[in-house]
Amino acid sequence: MFAYEGRLNDRLTSTAAMLAVFAPKATVQRMLDVEAALARALAQAGVIPVDAVAPIVAACHADRIDAGALTEGAARAGNLAIPLVKQLTACVGAQSAEAAKYVHWGATSQDIIDSGSVLQLRDALDLIQAGVDALCAALAQQAMRYRETPMVGRTWLQQALPITLGLKFAQWLDAMERHRERLGQLRARALALQFGGAAGTLASLGDAAQRVAQALAEALSLPLPSVPWHTQRDRIAEAASVLGLLTGTLGKIARDISLQMQTEVGELSEPSASGKGGSSTMPHKRNPVGCAAVLTAAARVPPLVATMLSAMVQEHERALGGWQAEWETLPDIARLTAGALASITEIVEGLEIDAARLSANLDLTQGLILGEAVMLALGGSLGRLRAHELVEHAAREAVDSGRPLRQVLADIPDVMRVLDERQLDALLDPANYSGQACRFVDAVLERYRAARA
Repeated sequence: MFAYEGRLNDRLTSTAAMLAVFAPKATVQRMLDVEAALARALAQAGVIPVDAVAPIVAACHADRIDAGALTEGAARAGNLAIPLVKQLTACVGAQSAEAAKYVHWGATSQDIIDSGSVLQLRDALDLIQAGVDALCAALAQQAMRYRETPMVGRTWLQQALPITLGLKFAQWLDAMERHRERLGQLRARALALQFGGAAGTLASLGDAAQRVAQALAEALSLPLPSVPWHTQRDRIAEAASVLGLLTGTLGKIARDISLQMQTEVGELSEPSASGKGGSSTMPHKRNPVGCAAVLTAAARVPPLVATMLSAMVQEHERALGGWQAEWETLPDIARLTAGALASITEIVEGLEIDAARLSANLDLTQGLILGEAVMLALGGSLGRLRAHELVEHAAREAVDSGRPLRQVLADIPDVMRVLDERQLDALLDPANYSGQACRFVDAVLERYRAARA
């Protein structure tokens, strides 16, 4: 029997760990965790009898909830919390009618849903943070290893000037280090308790309101904000935006690697494995399937982030549609980001480098990409404009004749009056024209190490 309950492409686009964070059962359990903590906080503040706590806490387990009835009830009630509280109250009542009176005391549905979502977000950010750290470590290792390895730098998809492969890794690492900082700042702002009661005033708890709120925050290990934030959604929108930025960088890395994997380029390859990257009809194919997964996420996440930003415009003290739009959107963003992060990390850690193709592609234009180096060397004696004219003319002749630029330049008297054979050879060596690439790599690696000292 075909009994799989998840979406068929879930493991193609995410990780098992992140899927578990946002699984339906986990969502229900996190809401029940809030209800259990609320009961403890209420008793601690003297609002409900201490004897009511144990029966409530004992009932706060997702296995005791009828999922079918929950989803049907949510469709009628407008959110999951209302039918969940109804079932929870019935479960508690089966053990203690007296304790059942105090289920969900003083809270509103959004308190339970939002605080449960924040607990899930915390779990998700823990996974993302660990994934970012792993990717940064892999990028740092590759930047060190290929610090001086020359390769073609490309602009507008055309060969431009020599760079180093280590610089490529360092640029990716530099961006990832900024995301690492953003994640730390995000946690401080976004992971906050939601507890305001019906209209965000906690009027139902009277003078005990602050004591209950503080005890609840401590029980859930969440900061207590200055004011409930039912319709102030910047925390949640920032989480979506930070994950969107991260996914964009992962997509950039995947785009570069997939372009360098093209048959005609052949400089890099994803790590090979049995059953990975093949074609159903072409046995020779080795497709960049890891990059495809990342680029899929990079295409899907931006519109989801836009949904979260649009959802910020909410009405008065409780939203009509905007809040509800977040419920599936933020989990989808987290799932996609986690999947992209895992895929890129696996690719970077096992990336196969074809040094011969890197070198061959540097020589593909027979020296044309070093024209700027020759022009600048001539410019000191001939002036920049005259030097540019000479090298431009030589480049056109090299292309038309199919000769290397070195041969054409050697036949130009004005060039050889300024440069000797040795100087010309040095100027046309790609290893001598990577500028500050190695210094830039070192600067990024120094920052990487300092952040972990």
